[in-house]
Amino acid sequence: MTAENRHWIDLKRDADSGIESLRAHFRGHAYDPHFHDDYCIGYTEQGVQQFNCRRQVQRSTPGNAFLLEPGEVHDGEAPQQEGFTYRILYLPKDWVHTQLNGLFDTLPDQFEWHVDATLSNDRRLIGSIASAFLALHQGESRMVRDACTDQMLTQATAHLQWRKRSEDPRQPQLAERARAYLHDHIHQDVGLTDLAQTLNTDRFRLSRAFKTAYGLAPHAYLIQLRLTQARRLLALGQTPAQVAADLCFADQSHLGRWFRRAYQLTPADYRRRCTDLPD
Repeated sequence: MTAENRHWIDLKRDADSGIESLRAHFRGHAYDPHFHDDYCIGYTEQGVQQFNCRRQVQRSTPGNAFLLEPGEVHDGEAPQQEGFTYRILYLPKDWVHTQLNGLFDTLPDQFEWHVDATLSNDRRLIGSIASAFLALHQGESRMVRDACTDQMLTQATAHLQWRKRSEDPRQPQLAERARAYLHDHIHQDVGLTDLAQTLNTDRFRLSRAFKTAYGLAPHAYLIQLRLTQARRLLALGQTPAQVAADLCFADQSHLGRWFRRAYQLTPADYRRRCTDLPD
């Protein structure tokens, strides 16, 4: 059995909100470690969905919802032969923050949402995710889509906390500075030695601090950062060749290899599903 007939993916993107809705089935290995810039909220429909997140092995089964913050590194696999099926919504951070202004009379200064626990068996939350997924995926009227996503966010607030946007004191300052540098230089061919010299340290100390803080080595984090940006650019209609050149991938096939390892879709297929533009 080939990878192609072990897996299937149904992905759509809501043009108004930028929310992506995905229903997928996987057997065996699903995803390499990666992260998203979005809030990810979904539920397991069938089978056992196993993934590493927050330095723990998470096992989601039917009746479990899962919630991931932007930037949380995770992977995915099916530990049982029949595989797993799940539904997930990728909620853009800016969209979430805009909606929260309507849900709450006052918001903490410089706020952001923090997920209490990755997994939940809250039936009301799962029901609200299911309703929002169907409204978005099936292209219901804007009024219905808005009502369903509002209800989902309302249910999700019971599982989230406010966290002030600030440097986390638990994370080494060296790792914070390195991460900020990578974000600022995403379009440049950054070398590890150059990065270490910029931060007045050595490559080995930098790599240890970074991996402790973020769960990935600097080079792996930079690749994932570029892949999240690639998703954004492809969804706006840029071609894979343009995106590969803009984000310092060696060529389009280089982008394609990394993109498929992270998302199980080629860049051209992802672009087509989001924009309906030809490959």
